[in-house]
Amino acid sequence: MGVLSGIRDAVCFWRRGKAPVPFVVLFKKFKSILERNNRILTLMADMADKLGGEYVFDRRYIESACEELSDQVFKLVSDLSILDQGKNFELFAAFERIRQEIQDELAGRHRFPDTPPTLPLSDLRADMAEAVGGKFAMLGELKNKLSLPVPDGFVVTTGAFADFMAKNKLPEFIREQAKLLDLDEEKNIRGVSWAVTAHILSASIPRGLARSLAASLDALAERLGRAPEALALRSSAWDEDGETTFAGQYESVIGVAPTEIHTAFKKVVASLYSPEAWLYRRRRGFKEHEAVMAVGCQVMIDSRVSGALYTYAPMTEKDEGVFVSAAWGQCAPVVGGEIETDTFLLQRHSPFAAESKDIAQKTRRMVLTPGGGADFESVPEDMAGVSCLSEAELSLLGEAALTLEKYFKRPQDVEWTFDADGRLYLLQSRALVFSGRPEKRTGAIDAATSQAEAVFSGRGDVVQRGVAMGKVQVVQNEEDLDDFPFGAILVSRHTSPRYSRIMSRAQGILTDIGSPAGHMATVAREFRVPTIVGCGVATELLKTGDEITVDATQNVVYRGLIKELRYFELTEEDVYEDSYEYRLLRRLLKKITPLALVDPHSRDFAPASCRTFHDITRFIHEKSVAELIELSESGQGLLDAAAARLKTALPLNLFIIDLDGEARGGMGEIEPAALRSLPLSSLLQGLDDSGMWSTDPVPVDMGSFMASLTRTYGPRDGATAKLGRNLAVVSEEYMNLNLHLGYHFVLVDAYVGDVPADNSLYFRFLGGVTDFRRRARRAGCIGKILERSDFRVELHGDLVVGRIKSLDKEAMRAKLRLLGGLVGFTRQLDVRMSREGDAHCFAEEFLAAIKPVMEDTK
Repeated sequence: MGVLSGIRDAVCFWRRGKAPVPFVVLFKKFKSILERNNRILTLMADMADKLGGEYVFDRRYIESACEELSDQVFKLVSDLSILDQGKNFELFAAFERIRQEIQDELAGRHRFPDTPPTLPLSDLRADMAEAVGGKFAMLGELKNKLSLPVPDGFVVTTGAFADFMAKNKLPEFIREQAKLLDLDEEKNIRGVSWAVTAHILSASIPRGLARSLAASLDALAERLGRAPEALALRSSAWDEDGETTFAGQYESVIGVAPTEIHTAFKKVVASLYSPEAWLYRRRRGFKEHEAVMAVGCQVMIDSRVSGALYTYAPMTEKDEGVFVSAAWGQCAPVVGGEIETDTFLLQRHSPFAAESKDIAQKTRRMVLTPGGGADFESVPEDMAGVSCLSEAELSLLGEAALTLEKYFKRPQDVEWTFDADGRLYLLQSRALVFSGRPEKRTGAIDAATSQAEAVFSGRGDVVQRGVAMGKVQVVQNEEDLDDFPFGAILVSRHTSPRYSRIMSRAQGILTDIGSPAGHMATVAREFRVPTIVGCGVATELLKTGDEITVDATQNVVYRGLIKELRYFELTEEDVYEDSYEYRLLRRLLKKITPLALVDPHSRDFAPASCRTFHDITRFIHEKSVAELIELSESGQGLLDAAAARLKTALPLNLFIIDLDGEARGGMGEIEPAALRSLPLSSLLQGLDDSGMWSTDPVPVDMGSFMASLTRTYGPRDGATAKLGRNLAVVSEEYMNLNLHLGYHFVLVDAYVGDVPADNSLYFRFLGGVTDFRRRARRAGCIGKILERSDFRVELHGDLVVGRIKSLDKEAMRAKLRLLGGLVGFTRQLDVRMSREGDAHCFAEEFLAAIKPVMEDTK
């Protein structure tokens, strides 16, 4: 808190001791924020691209990229502190915390997530691999996101593992022993392994962990309604069941009595240093500090039949199908290859009928033994030669297999079991690694795509390469995300960081509008969702329910599902380099690119909630726009600025302050043709060319006799009231326009430049002289017009707020021309709003009339 207090004191002193900063200086800071925002997003995109497997990079690249990124983010925070006069000084503390985490990771010092020593399975998610390891993060996702059946339990976290190791001084001992491996790995591995595992098995459990284990066992018994008779303790190391599977390298201890949980925990931890596991890590380039393990503890299922399945089986004759291997009893000897198994090939669609069966003569099975543990016994004769799975059980397995494959977007290797009552439990799901992959883009693929119907190709920008296929789900608003189906392809007009909510469910993303340097693009790369933005025609040519194939490698969208591209998608070479540098960059990006701050209206949209550099960047981007609007409205730093009156026949009484200092006419008048501001020129074009401003008298009833004043009154706020005029603060790319027309108020704030991700447009309309019902109808009409024009709209009585951003320059100009026409059209419209249906009718009238002006490219 010392650093934060110092920053707070400095900011308070600065705010007390300084005169208001001129608006032109603040605007330059705003432009600096936009430039840094784009540089930061570009750096993050470049770092994420390096994980695609097509780039060679070394540690120096990682260090320099992190250094530049930290520098840019710090300067971004500093720029905002000047723009908002230190309102968000807590950002400095958030920045320093994240920067230190990155520095620790570069130095090989892990900052384990701040969690209790144990966590229940119900609290786990896929993004918690740092805290609970790869295997149990995946199991948590299966249970809590997919609602699939997983045996209940809890996990000893990586932080508790590190504490156990440190309290027993094991890291120092392991480092000394590892020196012997550096001298002669083959000769010394067994002796070194024995020494390390012996130290681990004789180590003491820290008191805090012992208390947490006891409490977790009590909580598990309460959830079950009884004390568990037997437990399974399973490894969950970093990178286990991830892109490097470590399959079979670490130990699982099954049939553990609750009283033996400490011993079983140490056995699992000790398996990190078995000769096989240690050599596996060393030969794949893992550093010693990367050996980090959580340990999961689950209720032991008294299994009737168990096995494994591959959700996709390209090794079969038809190159597809769900491959199932099963045997009586526990799962361990099935995956260990110790017993005979039945095998089945299931169709990849409901009801998942078996296309082929191979029933083995099964002689042994593993069962739980009284008092703990498990052992083999003979299979009864009447069960040995019959199928151990029924058609109904095969159907359940097929359904679970396809659910997992669609969710994780890759074929899965799944372990499962049925208990004595026929209940299915999933024990594990990890990415399936194929051998003998085909060459990329085979002739069969080229032949299939040449015969397919291309919906469109070569349009927009590829954000994340890959192949996706499934049914289209058109998303028009945030509510559509609530029921977004697993395995669908999201199609939308605009990009939005809010789509991060459903990234794990989406097979692919297509948008009409968007920037590859935007926030959503960064999230799509993080989730590796094949994505194309800026297609222009996706929502026009596709509708919900259409089956399509998105080839985001070749930038083509095909009608229908192309089997050959599915095969290519599932068997494509792993998009990673199996190196320490790759794993280091992947861990660093978890502190850099994930985006949690997606809703600016949420209470959690605050500096204290920033967990990554991306969060900080997103927060500042939103707050800088809001701050500039507030400063413009307040008139801070503008009272002594030179203003020129716009020369126009319309009774706008509009004065212009040019931040670039290039308005012609000084305190006199300025011709519209002399304006250098693209946003203001575009809005005035829409106002003039549309002919929407009418001076004809409007028939009124006695209840609305004061309506439709064409003269302009001075604004009510203090700063601009002193100016006695309507005001536009402009630069070549920026406009903040305050209009008080009769008894309603209009605010338009726009930034329009060459970088779509920077561009934003804010519109606010309030007031009127008629009764509230008519004013509310006019607000409803304006809201309908804005929604039809792709604005994000808020309605509150007679107040309308519309926002749109990240469009290219020409699209933003068209929206400003629309707003110009809208200002004229709706000026006296409340007087005419006598019926409930008028809002819709007038909206249609306006949209038809403004269309030619919107399409004008002058």
